[in-house]
Amino acid sequence: MRIVLVGPPGAGKGTQAAYLAKNLSIPHISTGDLFRANISQGTELGKQAKAYMDAGNLVPDEVTIGMAKDRMSQPDAVNGFLLDGFPRNVGQAEALDEMLQGEGVELDAVLDLEVPEDEVVKRIAGRRVCRNDSAHVFHVTYTPPKAEGVCDECGGELYQRDDDSEETVRKRLEVYHTQTEPIIDYYKAQGLVVTISALGKVADVTARAMEALQQDKAAQA
Repeated sequence: MRIVLVGPPGAGKGTQAAYLAKNLSIPHISTGDLFRANISQGTELGKQAKAYMDAGNLVPDEVTIGMAKDRMSQPDAVNGFLLDGFPRNVGQAEALDEMLQGEGVELDAVLDLEVPEDEVVKRIAGRRVCRNDSAHVFHVTYTPPKAEGVCDECGGELYQRDDDSEETVRKRLEVYHTQTEPIIDYYKAQGLVVTISALGKVADVTARAMEALQQDKAAQA
């Protein structure tokens, strides 16, 4: 299957992408991984991306599209893939359509993870990270530490990252609504969107997504 995963920040896209890709036996292709791989390998696209990032500028669509095209041409993606973080806007969605048409293939579904805005803010703004080890992550509501502000693992101080502040989260949501959300309507016009609730336990959301994708595939058959 060829799937695009969309949803607001805090919807759990990265977590769900990993589980769904494994269940469907297709590679998980994330924008973050594409950037890191190209930059670490010193590819021409990676050098271009790094130059923009080092200057504090957004990486142009054509660079991101080039990385995605190269990754989707790899042998493990011949029979399908799950895209996470790409396309990020309608221009990238149009470029993806053009790429796939050139290969004589098409998307099977666009999985939209739906989460209420207040829940997104609660999920992200409630995170607390250990200053000693960023892998030690807690949540004031869902996974609180035994002692407030103290890491259970090492006793380090827990703090809220600037990126996790409510103000920053709401700004990220504004960007999502303005730039990325329009691709949902773009794909709805093609009859590709499958919307599910991303509330609940991770395993429950994965099961819900798998069932929705299988039902959609059966309906198209």
